[in-house]
Amino acid sequence: MRLQFYLNCSSRPRAGKKQSPPRRLWHSALVQPTMTESPTTSRLQALAVQERPQERLQRLGTAALSDIELLAMLLRSGTRGHDVLSLSAHLLQAAGSLAALLTWSETDFRRLKGIGHVKALQLLTVMELARRVLSQQSGAAPLLNRADLIAGYLHPHAAGLEVEKFWVLCLNTKLRLIQRVEATSGTATASLSHPREVFREAIRRAATSIVVAHNHPSGDPQPSAADLQVTRQLAAAARTVEIQLLDHVILGRQEADPAGRGWYSFREAGLL
Repeated sequence: MRLQFYLNCSSRPRAGKKQSPPRRLWHSALVQPTMTESPTTSRLQALAVQERPQERLQRLGTAALSDIELLAMLLRSGTRGHDVLSLSAHLLQAAGSLAALLTWSETDFRRLKGIGHVKALQLLTVMELARRVLSQQSGAAPLLNRADLIAGYLHPHAAGLEVEKFWVLCLNTKLRLIQRVEATSGTATASLSHPREVFREAIRRAATSIVVAHNHPSGDPQPSAADLQVTRQLAAAARTVEIQLLDHVILGRQEADPAGRGWYSFREAGLL
């Protein structure tokens, strides 16, 4: 009884003394959120389960998915503060289109927050498969008698490369492709090829003419001094073995080309 009386008395305010506001309990601060969840974090969670990409894929098939949802299926997961749908939307916005992703390198992919080494390699693998499918769809051997046709044929193979590669296109008497051969693969600034390597492939495949081509990872297709020297050597060797050197085409990117084309032709420039 004395204890109860003491508690009752201690809980009553004293006469004449101003009562202070009740103190905030220390544990109430712990239950407050430390950060508000961003709208992007809840984008996937806000969807009903049956409307999420994987469930829609299983129920409706790939054709029913948007570009963002298909990219989300490839990426599989997002990052803290950005769910996989938001990351996919950001990727598509940065590229401008799905087709533009075909030209992206690992460096391009990794510039986006949330895409690391593994995700970048996964995306590069898919883009390479897409390029190979596109190159095989034409069926008949492509006609390569003009620089724009040559550039159009090779651009999917050069897209996204971070080192220079040198190709030999072996052609028949009708200037249709017999075989595309990668002669050399170099550094970020050089992929010089010896005439012996170039014409060995042409003779092996009984080509009557060839086109040589290489890419500039910088995107600017203007020829270097080394490019000019190699072209002169190849032209001299072509006369010796009696195989026509139809053209030497340098592949770049349209936005980095002063001429706005994304490729350079030695034949059109009057250098062959």
